[in-house]
Amino acid sequence: MRATTIHAPFDMRVEDVPEPVVQLPTDAVVRVLRSCICGSDLWAYRGEAERQPGQRIGHEFLGIVEETGSEVGTVRRGDLVVAPFMWSDGVCDYCREGLTTSCEHGGFWGSVGYDGGQGEAVRVPFADGTLVQLPKEAASDDHLLAALLTLSDVMGTGHHAALGAGVRAGSTVAVVGDGAVGLCAVLAAKRLGAERIIALGRHQVRTDIARRFGATDVVAERGDAAVEAVRELTRGQGAHCVVEAVGTEQSMRTAVNITRDGGAIGFVGVPHGSGTGLDLGVMFDRNIALRGGVAPVRAYIPELLPDVLDGTIDPSPVFDMTIGLEGVPEGYKAMDERTALKVLVAS
Repeated sequence: MRATTIHAPFDMRVEDVPEPVVQLPTDAVVRVLRSCICGSDLWAYRGEAERQPGQRIGHEFLGIVEETGSEVGTVRRGDLVVAPFMWSDGVCDYCREGLTTSCEHGGFWGSVGYDGGQGEAVRVPFADGTLVQLPKEAASDDHLLAALLTLSDVMGTGHHAALGAGVRAGSTVAVVGDGAVGLCAVLAAKRLGAERIIALGRHQVRTDIARRFGATDVVAERGDAAVEAVRELTRGQGAHCVVEAVGTEQSMRTAVNITRDGGAIGFVGVPHGSGTGLDLGVMFDRNIALRGGVAPVRAYIPELLPDVLDGTIDPSPVFDMTIGLEGVPEGYKAMDERTALKVLVAS
Protein backbone atom coordinates (compact mmCIF):
# COMPACT_ATOMS: atom_id res chain seq x y z
CA MET A 1 0.00 0.00 0.00
CA ARG A 2 0.97 3.68 -0.12
CA ALA A 3 1.72 5.66 3.02
CA THR A 4 3.39 8.90 4.04
CA THR A 5 6.87 8.68 5.54
CA ILE A 6 9.22 11.32 6.89
CA HIS A 7 12.93 11.06 6.14
CA ALA A 8 14.40 14.39 7.26
CA PRO A 9 13.19 17.94 7.84
CA PHE A 10 11.03 19.01 4.88
CA ASP A 11 11.48 15.59 3.28
CA MET A 12 8.06 13.94 3.17
CA ARG A 13 7.48 11.01 0.82
CA VAL A 14 4.56 8.80 -0.16
CA GLU A 15 6.01 5.32 -0.57
CA ASP A 16 5.12 1.67 -0.93
CA VAL A 17 4.98 -0.03 2.48
CA PRO A 18 3.69 -3.42 3.63
CA GLU A 19 -0.09 -3.82 3.87
CA PRO A 20 -1.21 -3.92 7.52
CA VAL A 21 -2.56 -7.21 8.84
CA VAL A 22 -4.19 -8.31 12.06
CA GLN A 23 -1.35 -9.31 14.38
CA LEU A 24 -3.23 -9.69 17.67
CA PRO A 25 -6.81 -10.82 18.38
CA THR A 26 -7.68 -7.29 19.59
CA ASP A 27 -6.57 -5.63 16.33
CA ALA A 28 -8.56 -4.29 13.41
CA VAL A 29 -7.42 -3.13 9.99
CA VAL A 30 -9.08 0.06 8.75
CA ARG A 31 -9.03 1.18 5.12
CA VAL A 32 -8.64 4.98 5.31
CA LEU A 33 -11.24 7.18 3.60
CA ARG A 34 -10.18 10.52 5.04
CA SER A 35 -7.13 11.71 6.92
CA CYS A 36 -5.51 15.10 7.40
CA ILE A 37 -2.39 17.00 8.35
CA CYS A 38 -2.22 18.43 11.87
CA GLY A 39 -0.42 21.57 12.96
CA SER A 40 1.52 19.40 15.41
CA ASP A 41 2.81 17.33 12.46
CA LEU A 42 4.67 20.44 11.35
CA TRP A 43 7.08 20.18 14.31
CA ALA A 44 8.39 16.93 12.84
CA TYR A 45 8.30 18.41 9.33
CA ARG A 46 10.44 21.35 10.45
CA GLY A 47 12.84 19.15 12.37
CA GLU A 48 11.75 20.43 15.78
CA ALA A 49 10.45 17.00 16.82
CA GLU A 50 12.72 14.04 16.19
CA ARG A 51 11.67 11.23 13.87
CA GLN A 52 13.51 8.25 12.48
CA PRO A 53 14.10 8.28 8.69
CA GLY A 54 11.21 6.44 7.07
CA GLN A 55 8.93 6.68 10.08
CA ARG A 56 5.18 6.88 9.39
CA ILE A 57 3.21 9.98 10.21
CA GLY A 58 -0.38 11.19 10.63
CA HIS A 59 -2.74 10.67 13.55
CA GLU A 60 -6.21 11.69 12.34
CA PHE A 61 -8.26 9.33 10.17
CA LEU A 62 -11.57 7.64 9.58
CA GLY A 63 -12.39 4.74 7.31
CA ILE A 64 -13.94 1.33 6.76
CA VAL A 65 -13.12 -1.70 8.88
CA GLU A 66 -11.57 -4.30 6.59
CA GLU A 67 -10.61 -7.05 9.03
CA THR A 68 -10.90 -7.73 12.75
CA GLY A 69 -9.17 -9.99 15.23
CA SER A 70 -11.04 -12.80 16.95
CA GLU A 71 -11.58 -10.84 20.19
CA VAL A 72 -12.96 -7.64 18.60
CA GLY A 73 -16.66 -7.29 19.41
CA THR A 74 -17.76 -3.67 18.93
CA VAL A 75 -16.93 -3.20 15.23
CA ARG A 76 -16.93 -5.53 12.27
CA ARG A 77 -15.98 -5.65 8.61
CA GLY A 78 -17.74 -2.92 6.61
CA ASP A 79 -18.30 -0.52 9.54
CA LEU A 80 -17.45 3.15 9.10
CA VAL A 81 -15.33 4.24 12.07
CA VAL A 82 -13.34 7.21 13.36
CA ALA A 83 -10.11 6.79 15.28
CA PRO A 84 -8.97 9.22 17.99
CA PHE A 85 -5.35 10.35 17.67
CA MET A 86 -4.17 7.78 20.22
CA TRP A 87 -5.25 4.19 20.62
CA SER A 88 -6.38 2.97 24.05
CA ASP A 89 -7.59 -0.29 25.55
CA GLY A 90 -10.77 1.19 27.05
CA VAL A 91 -10.54 -0.89 30.23
CA CYS A 92 -7.54 0.28 32.28
CA ASP A 93 -8.00 2.60 35.28
CA TYR A 94 -7.18 5.70 33.23
CA CYS A 95 -9.57 4.78 30.41
CA ARG A 96 -12.39 4.12 32.87
CA GLU A 97 -11.75 7.57 34.34
CA GLY A 98 -11.92 9.15 30.87
CA LEU A 99 -8.18 9.88 30.57
CA THR A 100 -7.64 7.67 27.53
CA THR A 101 -4.42 9.48 26.59
CA SER A 102 -2.80 7.97 29.70
CA CYS A 103 -3.93 4.44 28.84
CA GLU A 104 -1.53 1.85 30.21
CA HIS A 105 -1.46 0.12 26.81
CA GLY A 106 -2.07 3.14 24.59
CA GLY A 107 0.03 4.70 21.88
CA PHE A 108 0.25 7.30 19.16
CA TRP A 109 -0.28 6.68 15.45
CA GLY A 110 2.97 6.92 13.54
CA SER A 111 5.07 5.72 16.46
CA VAL A 112 8.05 3.59 15.45
CA GLY A 113 6.70 0.25 14.25
CA TYR A 114 3.10 1.45 13.86
CA ASP A 115 1.07 2.76 10.95
CA GLY A 116 0.34 6.44 10.52
CA GLY A 117 -3.00 7.88 9.55
CA GLN A 118 -1.70 9.43 6.32
CA GLY A 119 -1.77 6.16 4.41
CA GLU A 120 -4.16 3.82 2.66
CA ALA A 121 -4.76 1.57 5.68
CA VAL A 122 -3.93 1.32 9.37
CA ARG A 123 -3.59 -1.55 11.82
CA VAL A 124 -5.54 -0.46 14.91
CA PRO A 125 -4.48 -1.97 18.24
CA PHE A 126 -7.24 -2.43 20.86
CA ALA A 127 -9.97 -1.80 18.29
CA ASP A 128 -12.78 -2.16 20.85
CA GLY A 129 -11.35 0.56 23.08
CA THR A 130 -10.24 2.84 20.26
CA LEU A 131 -12.63 2.94 17.31
CA VAL A 132 -16.01 4.66 17.34
CA GLN A 133 -18.66 3.48 14.91
CA LEU A 134 -20.28 6.05 12.61
CA PRO A 135 -23.45 5.84 10.51
CA LYS A 136 -22.60 3.91 7.33
CA GLU A 137 -24.48 6.39 5.14
CA ALA A 138 -21.99 9.12 6.10
CA ALA A 139 -19.41 7.38 3.88
CA SER A 140 -21.05 8.92 0.80
CA ASP A 141 -21.34 12.46 2.25
CA ASP A 142 -18.09 14.38 1.69
CA HIS A 143 -19.13 17.34 3.83
CA LEU A 144 -20.18 15.17 6.76
CA LEU A 145 -17.02 13.07 6.50
CA ALA A 146 -14.94 16.23 6.86
CA ALA A 147 -16.89 17.28 9.95
CA LEU A 148 -16.64 13.79 11.46
CA LEU A 149 -12.88 13.66 10.83
CA THR A 150 -12.38 16.59 13.23
CA LEU A 151 -13.55 14.29 16.05
CA SER A 152 -10.26 12.41 15.71
CA ASP A 153 -8.39 15.41 17.12
CA VAL A 154 -9.09 19.11 16.62
CA MET A 155 -12.77 19.29 17.64
CA GLY A 156 -12.17 17.10 20.69
CA THR A 157 -9.05 19.08 21.55
CA GLY A 158 -10.91 22.38 21.25
CA HIS A 159 -13.60 20.95 23.53
CA HIS A 160 -10.93 19.82 26.03
CA ALA A 161 -9.51 23.34 26.05
CA ALA A 162 -12.93 24.88 26.64
CA LEU A 163 -13.60 22.49 29.53
CA GLY A 164 -10.17 23.23 31.02
CA ALA A 165 -10.91 26.94 30.83
CA GLY A 166 -14.18 26.38 32.66
CA VAL A 167 -16.42 27.65 29.85
CA ARG A 168 -20.02 27.81 31.01
CA ALA A 169 -23.24 29.54 30.08
CA GLY A 170 -22.85 33.31 30.15
CA SER A 171 -19.06 33.33 30.43
CA THR A 172 -16.58 35.52 28.59
CA VAL A 173 -13.98 33.49 26.70
CA ALA A 174 -10.75 34.48 24.97
CA VAL A 175 -8.99 32.11 22.56
CA VAL A 176 -5.28 32.56 21.88
CA GLY A 177 -4.44 30.98 18.53
CA ASP A 178 -6.21 30.94 15.17
CA GLY A 179 -5.18 27.46 14.02
CA ALA A 180 -7.67 24.63 13.62
CA VAL A 181 -7.64 23.81 17.35
CA GLY A 182 -8.19 27.43 18.36
CA LEU A 183 -11.07 27.73 15.90
CA CYS A 184 -12.62 24.52 17.21
CA ALA A 185 -12.24 25.91 20.73
CA VAL A 186 -14.34 28.88 19.62
CA LEU A 187 -16.97 26.45 18.34
CA ALA A 188 -16.77 24.43 21.55
CA ALA A 189 -17.14 27.55 23.70
CA LYS A 190 -20.21 28.59 21.73
CA ARG A 191 -21.66 25.09 22.16
CA LEU A 192 -21.11 25.29 25.93
CA GLY A 193 -23.03 28.57 26.16
CA ALA A 194 -20.37 31.28 26.24
CA GLU A 195 -21.91 34.74 25.90
CA ARG A 196 -18.83 36.53 24.57
CA ILE A 197 -15.94 34.95 22.68
CA ILE A 198 -12.83 36.96 21.85
CA ALA A 199 -10.66 35.36 19.17
CA LEU A 200 -7.01 36.42 19.03
CA GLY A 201 -5.60 36.03 15.54
CA ARG A 202 -4.02 38.00 12.72
CA HIS A 203 -5.15 36.08 9.64
CA GLN A 204 -8.49 37.34 8.34
CA VAL A 205 -9.39 34.09 6.57
CA ARG A 206 -9.08 32.35 9.91
CA THR A 207 -10.73 35.01 12.03
CA ASP A 208 -13.63 35.01 9.55
CA ILE A 209 -14.09 31.32 10.39
CA ALA A 210 -13.85 32.20 14.08
CA ARG A 211 -16.73 34.65 13.65
CA ARG A 212 -18.69 32.01 11.76
CA PHE A 213 -18.07 29.64 14.69
CA GLY A 214 -19.34 32.14 17.25
CA ALA A 215 -16.62 34.69 18.01
CA THR A 216 -18.11 38.04 18.97
CA ASP A 217 -14.82 39.98 18.85
CA VAL A 218 -11.47 39.63 17.08
CA VAL A 219 -8.17 40.97 18.41
CA ALA A 220 -5.42 41.08 15.76
CA GLU A 221 -2.70 42.53 17.99
CA ARG A 222 0.00 40.44 19.65
CA GLY A 223 1.91 40.63 22.92
CA ASP A 224 1.26 43.61 25.18
CA ALA A 225 -0.99 45.21 22.58
CA ALA A 226 -3.21 42.13 22.54
CA VAL A 227 -3.43 42.15 26.34
CA GLU A 228 -4.45 45.80 26.29
CA ALA A 229 -7.06 45.17 23.59
CA VAL A 230 -8.67 42.27 25.47
CA ARG A 231 -8.75 44.25 28.69
CA GLU A 232 -10.39 47.17 26.89
CA LEU A 233 -13.10 44.78 25.74
CA THR A 234 -13.64 43.43 29.27
CA ARG A 235 -13.77 46.56 31.45
CA GLY A 236 -10.13 46.10 32.31
CA GLN A 237 -10.69 42.72 33.93
CA GLY A 238 -9.85 40.12 31.28
CA ALA A 239 -11.76 36.96 30.37
CA HIS A 240 -13.15 34.41 32.81
CA CYS A 241 -12.05 31.59 30.55
CA VAL A 242 -8.96 31.59 28.32
CA VAL A 243 -7.88 28.97 25.81
CA GLU A 244 -4.19 28.69 24.92
CA ALA A 245 -3.94 26.81 21.62
CA VAL A 246 -0.44 27.64 20.37
CA GLY A 247 2.15 26.36 22.84
CA THR A 248 4.80 29.08 22.70
CA GLU A 249 6.17 31.13 25.56
CA GLN A 250 4.60 34.29 24.18
CA SER A 251 1.16 32.71 23.72
CA MET A 252 1.12 31.37 27.27
CA ARG A 253 2.23 34.71 28.66
CA THR A 254 -0.55 36.40 26.71
CA ALA A 255 -3.04 33.86 28.04
CA VAL A 256 -2.03 34.54 31.66
CA ASN A 257 -2.19 38.30 31.17
CA ILE A 258 -5.68 38.30 29.63
CA THR A 259 -7.18 36.01 32.27
CA ARG A 260 -9.50 37.64 34.77
CA ASP A 261 -8.60 37.23 38.45
CA GLY A 262 -10.22 33.99 39.57
CA GLY A 263 -10.38 32.72 35.99
CA ALA A 264 -8.89 29.65 34.33
CA ILE A 265 -6.69 28.80 31.36
CA GLY A 266 -7.31 25.68 29.31
CA PHE A 267 -4.05 24.90 27.53
CA VAL A 268 -3.83 22.48 24.62
CA GLY A 269 -1.07 24.01 22.49
CA VAL A 270 1.74 21.47 22.29
CA PRO A 271 4.56 23.21 24.23
CA HIS A 272 7.60 24.02 22.13
CA GLY A 273 10.35 26.58 22.13
CA SER A 274 11.94 27.97 25.27
CA GLY A 275 10.09 28.42 28.55
CA THR A 276 6.37 28.38 29.22
CA GLY A 277 5.58 32.01 30.02
CA LEU A 278 4.25 30.95 33.42
CA ASP A 279 4.93 32.95 36.54
CA LEU A 280 3.49 31.00 39.44
CA GLY A 281 3.65 34.07 41.65
CA VAL A 282 1.35 35.97 39.28
CA MET A 283 -1.00 33.00 39.01
CA PHE A 284 -1.02 32.57 42.79
CA ASP A 285 -1.73 36.24 43.50
CA ARG A 286 -4.54 36.38 40.94
CA ASN A 287 -6.07 32.96 41.69
CA ILE A 288 -5.66 31.76 38.11
CA ALA A 289 -6.20 28.05 37.48
CA LEU A 290 -4.40 26.11 34.76
CA ARG A 291 -5.89 22.93 33.28
CA GLY A 292 -5.42 21.06 30.05
CA GLY A 293 -2.85 18.95 28.31
CA VAL A 294 -3.22 16.13 25.79
CA ALA A 295 -6.92 15.87 24.99
CA PRO A 296 -8.54 12.49 25.72
CA VAL A 297 -10.66 12.83 22.60
CA ARG A 298 -11.84 9.20 22.70
CA ALA A 299 -13.79 10.10 25.85
CA TYR A 300 -15.40 13.10 24.13
CA ILE A 301 -16.46 11.53 20.82
CA PRO A 302 -19.73 10.01 22.15
CA GLU A 303 -20.77 13.44 23.47
CA LEU A 304 -19.79 15.44 20.39
CA LEU A 305 -20.82 12.95 17.69
CA PRO A 306 -24.61 13.54 17.88
CA ASP A 307 -24.13 17.30 17.53
CA VAL A 308 -22.00 16.80 14.42
CA LEU A 309 -24.47 14.34 12.90
CA ASP A 310 -27.47 16.64 13.39
CA GLY A 311 -25.59 19.77 12.32
CA THR A 312 -25.66 21.52 15.70
CA ILE A 313 -21.93 22.02 15.21
CA ASP A 314 -20.08 21.90 11.90
CA PRO A 315 -16.30 22.03 12.30
CA SER A 316 -15.64 21.18 8.62
CA PRO A 317 -14.67 24.76 7.59
CA VAL A 318 -11.28 24.25 9.28
CA PHE A 319 -10.35 22.26 6.16
CA ASP A 320 -9.51 24.73 3.42
CA MET A 321 -7.47 22.50 1.12
CA THR A 322 -8.17 18.96 -0.13
CA ILE A 323 -5.58 16.69 -1.72
CA GLY A 324 -5.11 13.06 -2.61
CA LEU A 325 -2.64 10.88 -0.77
CA GLU A 326 0.09 11.44 -3.35
CA GLY A 327 -0.20 15.20 -2.72
CA VAL A 328 0.61 15.00 0.99
CA PRO A 329 4.12 16.49 0.66
CA GLU A 330 2.60 19.54 -1.05
CA GLY A 331 0.02 19.70 1.74
CA TYR A 332 2.75 19.93 4.36
CA LYS A 333 4.43 22.70 2.39
CA ALA A 334 1.15 24.64 2.16
CA MET A 335 0.52 24.41 5.90
CA ASP A 336 4.12 25.27 6.74
CA GLU A 337 3.90 28.37 4.54
CA ARG A 338 0.46 29.19 6.02
CA THR A 339 -1.23 29.16 2.62
CA ALA A 340 -3.50 26.45 4.05
CA LEU A 341 -5.12 26.25 7.48
CA LYS A 342 -5.67 22.48 7.59
CA VAL A 343 -5.27 20.01 4.75
CA LEU A 344 -7.77 17.20 4.18
CA VAL A 345 -6.47 14.02 2.54
CA ALA A 346 -9.14 12.17 0.55
CA SER A 347 -8.31 8.58 -0.34
